[in-house]
Amino acid sequence: MGVEWRLLRGVPDDKVQRVLAGARRRRWAKGAVLFHEGDQAVTLHLIAKGRLAVRMTTRRGDVLTVELLGAGDVVGELAFLTPDARRSATVVALEASETLALDRDVFEELSAQDPSVSEVLLHLFAERIRRLDARLLEALYVPADLRILRRLDELATMYGGVIPLTQEDLAGLAGTTRATVNRVLRREVESGTVTLSRGRITVVDGEAVARRAR
Repeated sequence: MGVEWRLLRGVPDDKVQRVLAGARRRRWAKGAVLFHEGDQAVTLHLIAKGRLAVRMTTRRGDVLTVELLGAGDVVGELAFLTPDARRSATVVALEASETLALDRDVFEELSAQDPSVSEVLLHLFAERIRRLDARLLEALYVPADLRILRRLDELATMYGGVIPLTQEDLAGLAGTTRATVNRVLRREVESGTVTLSRGRITVVDGEAVARRAR
């Protein structure tokens, strides 16, 4: 498929291909929900095309975008952790997307035929923990203003400068409040690096944003 699964780097290709052979191709229209927070978790998705938003609901009922995923990413691997696992977040397609969906029972059958296939799952969990640790350290030790600029820089690279996301989305990704995001973006607007429109943030001077995001 020409897609490199970032969380599977280092896993022997024959094992990856064996796992992929058991997956079903799924197509998702823009706005489609792959699964809801609280659903029973029985499937993981390897993203082949498009972008997905991972969203969680706070105790106050606010919906936060906590992660954006694209081709080469994996979502829903916790489905394989325990038989009665529940989804911890809702995943929505931000644009027309495709995934390779692998059901837990299919993976268990593959593992029974070849126990070494389980290395794929162990690698997924290890990589996910590393990513979570990095975000936790950033949340603890990096100021909110800098986290916002880092997410803005990443999103500008991802979308080519025109980011079709709201300030609420950016706040969730940066782990801060919308008010803080608005203050930082207004400062960038005054500096001439960013323009704002409804549901869209445009980075017009990516180099300047990247410098301040370091």
